[in-house]
Amino acid sequence: MPRTPKPPVAEQRPVAVTRHGETVEDPYAWLRAENWQEATREPDKLDPAIRAYLEAENAYAEAALKPVAKLRRALYEELKGRIKEDDASVPAPDGDFEYYVRHEPGGEHPIFCRRPTGIVEAERVLLDGNREAQGQAFFRVAACEHDHSHAHLAYAVDLSGAEHYTIAVKEIESGRILTDRIEDTAGNLVWARDGRTVFYTRRDENMRPSMVYRHRIDRDAAADLLVYEERDPKFVVRLGATADRRFAIIQMSDHSDTSEVRLVDMDAPESEPVVFAERAAGVSYSVESHGERFFVLTNDGGAVDFKIAATPLGKTARMNWTDLLPHEPGRLVRDMAVFSGHLARLERVDGLPRIVVRRLADGDEHAIAFDEAAYDLGIRHGYEFDTTTLRFDYSSMATPARVYDYDMERRARDLRKEQEIPSGHDPADYVTGRIMARAVDGEAVPVSILHRRETPLDGTAPLLLYGYGSYGHAIDAYFTTTRLSLVDRGFVYAIAHVRGGTDRGYDWYLDGKLAKKMNTFTDFIAAGEGLIAAGYTSPGRIVAHGGSAGGLLVGAAVNMAPALFAAIVAEVPFVDVVNTICDASLPLTPPEWDEWGNPIEDAEAYRTIKSYSPYDNVEAKDYPAMMVTAGVSDPRVTYWEPAKWVARLRALKTDDNLIILRTNMEAGHGGASGRFERLEEVARVYAFILMVCGKA
Repeated sequence: MPRTPKPPVAEQRPVAVTRHGETVEDPYAWLRAENWQEATREPDKLDPAIRAYLEAENAYAEAALKPVAKLRRALYEELKGRIKEDDASVPAPDGDFEYYVRHEPGGEHPIFCRRPTGIVEAERVLLDGNREAQGQAFFRVAACEHDHSHAHLAYAVDLSGAEHYTIAVKEIESGRILTDRIEDTAGNLVWARDGRTVFYTRRDENMRPSMVYRHRIDRDAAADLLVYEERDPKFVVRLGATADRRFAIIQMSDHSDTSEVRLVDMDAPESEPVVFAERAAGVSYSVESHGERFFVLTNDGGAVDFKIAATPLGKTARMNWTDLLPHEPGRLVRDMAVFSGHLARLERVDGLPRIVVRRLADGDEHAIAFDEAAYDLGIRHGYEFDTTTLRFDYSSMATPARVYDYDMERRARDLRKEQEIPSGHDPADYVTGRIMARAVDGEAVPVSILHRRETPLDGTAPLLLYGYGSYGHAIDAYFTTTRLSLVDRGFVYAIAHVRGGTDRGYDWYLDGKLAKKMNTFTDFIAAGEGLIAAGYTSPGRIVAHGGSAGGLLVGAAVNMAPALFAAIVAEVPFVDVVNTICDASLPLTPPEWDEWGNPIEDAEAYRTIKSYSPYDNVEAKDYPAMMVTAGVSDPRVTYWEPAKWVARLRALKTDDNLIILRTNMEAGHGGASGRFERLEEVARVYAFILMVCGKA
C-alpha cells in the first residue's frame, strides 16, 4: 500500500474527572466546543482550533485515499448506475386525489406531487425539493402533509443537518406561500380536520422533543399556544394521527418501555388533550381508533412480545382493556394497521417477519405467504380508512424492493412497483442464506448472508459484517443496491442479528440492554467466528461496519477481538459512552438512561458502561485499519465522540495500520442530504474497504 503523509496529532490537555471514587483523565476533552449547539446550526461558529484539527483530519483522509481515487470515482458511477434517476413512488390515494413523490434525472432531492385519482396528465407539483435546495449547503424535508380539504400543504425543512426544522404553509391551488413560518420545530406536524389548524412539536433547551404547539394558519407563529409539555427529561414527544383521522395522537415514551398517549379530537382542535391511559412503569402502548372502540398494541400484563387489546370509546383506562389478540411468547407484534373492516398486523416469528390480516366482522385470520427463506416486510400506512386494500413492501438481500397492493377480502396481491436497476441485476446470480452462530452463553445468533453464486466458500473471501443491536431495532434482510459493489467484487455480506435488537423477539432486546449490554458485543464477535467456522471467511478478513449505536458495537468489538478484523468502518459512532451518558445537558442523555443505565447515580451502571465504552478501553496494542466519520451538525452523536476516539487510538495503538477520520462540516447524523451526495460518501467508504482488503 502506498505510504501516506503522517496523520494529525491531537494535542493532549488532560482533564481529571472523578466518578464514584474513581478519577480518570480525559486528554481530549477540549475537542468538545463550549458552543457546540450553536455550531450544529452554524458550523462556521465552531472553535477555530477544533475546526483546524477536523479539517486537518479531512485533508489527511483525502491524502490517504488518493491511491484509490479512480476506484472511488468508478464506484460512484457504478452506484449511481443502479439508481433509476426519474423514479417515482406508487401514488397513495386520498379521496379525489392521489399523492406521490418523484425524482428527476440529476435531481438530488424529492419532488412532492399530486394528481386527480387516475389522471396521470394532471400533475401538480406541491413542493420541488431541488428548487427549494438551491443555494443551500444542506437541505432535507422532514414532513410534507396536505390538509383534509386538500387546500393547504404544510412542510418542515432542515437547512443545517442539526434537525432544527422550519415549517411553512402554502395554498395548493395558487402556490402562494402564506405568511406562516414557524422556526425551531422538531419537524413533526399534524393537521386538524378544519384545514386551518396545525399541531407541531418543539424541542427544549437541550434539544429534546418535549412540547406540542397549536398554530392557526395566517396567524403570527408567536401567538401559537402550548398544547402539551413533557417535563420528565427521560421522555420524548411525537405527534401522529389515528388511521380514521378522528384523533391527533400525542405520544410520550422513554427507552424503558414506558409510554403514554394523549388524544385531541380532530374536529375540536382547541380542546384539551385527553389522557388515554395513565403511564405506568414498564407499560408501553400505542392506539388506533375504530368506531366506538380503540385497538391498543401493548405489553401490558406481562405481554413481553406484545398483544392487541380493545377498549370502548370513553373507557380507555387500562382496567377496561380486553385481549383481542392474546400474547403469544415468541410472536413479536411490531405494527398494526386498522381499516374499516380489517386489522392487519406485522409480526416476527423465528426471526422472520410476516403479515397477518383479520376480518373484524368475524375474526377470521390469514397470513400472507412468501417463498424466500429470508426477507424484509413493511406495512405502508396510507390515507384511506374505508378500503380493503393493504399496501406493503417486500424485498430480500437478493430481490429488489417490491410494492404490493393486497386485497384483504379477495386475498389477492397486485404488484404495483418493482425497484428498477438500470445497470442490470439478476437475483439468480446471488445466494442468500442464514446461519445460527453460537454465542458465549449458548444462545443462537442469527446471521443473514449474501454472496455471488461463484464466490468460493473456502475461507478465502473477505466479508463485511454489519450490526446494530440497540433500542430494540431489528435489522431485516432487506435489499439495497449499494452492497452489490462489494459483493460483486468477491465479498460476502453478512448481517449479525445480535441481542439488543428485537430480531428474535422482545426478550432478545431485553437481553442486550442495561446490565446485559455486553451480550451485544460478544454476539457480534460470535457471529464473526461462526462465519469463519462455516467457511465464509477467515480471521483477519472481516470488515466490521456499524453506525451510531452500531458504531459503539464495532468499537467495543474491536477492543475485545482486534485480530478478528481486517478493518472497521464506524459511521457517526457513539463511542465516548461514559462521558456522554454522564452529561445530562446533552440532547438525548436523560432518555438514554433507560437504555444504558444512569452512571451519574448508579455506581454499578457506571462500571458496566465503562467496561465496554470504546473510548475508555483503547489499549496499547495492534488495531486493524479504521475509517471513522462524524458530522459537525450532528445533535445525536456529537462530532467530538469520534474525534476523541481516533485521537486516543492514534496515541496508543502499536501498529501502523491506517486510521482516517472524515468529518462532514456541513451535515449531521444522517450525512449528506442529496441522494447522489450520499453515494459519494458510500463510494469513499467502499474504496477504503477495498484498499485495505487488497481488492483495489
